[in-house]
Amino acid sequence: MVTLNDIFEAQDRLRGVTVRTGLIQASLAEDGARPDSRKLYLKPENLQPIGAFKLRGAYNKIASLSPEERSRGVITYSSGNHGQGVAYAARALGAKAVIVMPGNAPAIKREATASLGAEIVLVGPGSLERQVRAEELSAQYGYVIVPPFNDEKIVAGQGTMGLEILEDLPEVETVLVPVGGGGMLSGVATAIKLSNPTVKVIGVEPELAADAQASLRAGKIVQSSAETVSRTIADGLRTQSIGTINFEHIRLYVDDILTVSEDEIREAMLWLATNPKTVAEPSGAVAVAGFLFHEDQLPKTTMNVAIISGGNVDPKILQEMKHM
Repeated sequence: MVTLNDIFEAQDRLRGVTVRTGLIQASLAEDGARPDSRKLYLKPENLQPIGAFKLRGAYNKIASLSPEERSRGVITYSSGNHGQGVAYAARALGAKAVIVMPGNAPAIKREATASLGAEIVLVGPGSLERQVRAEELSAQYGYVIVPPFNDEKIVAGQGTMGLEILEDLPEVETVLVPVGGGGMLSGVATAIKLSNPTVKVIGVEPELAADAQASLRAGKIVQSSAETVSRTIADGLRTQSIGTINFEHIRLYVDDILTVSEDEIREAMLWLATNPKTVAEPSGAVAVAGFLFHEDQLPKTTMNVAIISGGNVDPKILQEMKHM
């Protein structure tokens, strides 16, 4: 299990590499005749050098490798943002990077990953398919695998967001976190609960990729099909199941997981796009969608934080949404 000390060590490694994103207080409009008494602060991980939080875990993992391991090169499997994080961290640390990506990953993410000097290998849409291919290439060429979420160093790196939230808003009562494979949710929840157990931690995922909620309810990991999860607009959350390491932490430290509809994700994206600093990709907007549209399922708290996990959205998508 990841300890608080593991997360503090990750914070030291990331100093000067990742952006220490501050909180932005959102302006909440009145809901009909009733003003919303809740306050919402946004943690804009879209402002990281790669446009997403994934650099935290990727850099912490690769920086923890031995020089011999780094000399062999690293490989990962990713729908986009983790691939960029690995490519960025590998370049900074002098290691070769190979990224196995689904052919249906957004072009903006494929191109950004390639521009960081990584070798791209394209496969089908299933998250398990790209994992299997990465494992084959690792066995063939000796590359070190940098998993997208199911790894304690990845969890610790993502957990640094939780430390920052507590530093910036000690009076925080609820933190909403997007969940796909569970790396961010498990890390943030671990950091927060081991520091202040009274803070509620809520995961948010698309209805069309609700395996994390199903897993938490069932008390065991529930797997979804590639066909099912590929229907959501939130391409970064199309994982077919959460990781075993992540699930251990989620069971211990997460209070609940709720789901949001595709329309709610789009509405949240449009709402966030009114501020250039909070522009979010679909996956990055799910926690905000949970806050805006599911008040009845959330703890009755005043001081709330939602993480914007990434902002790598094709501008055409936002334009199309505005004209719908």
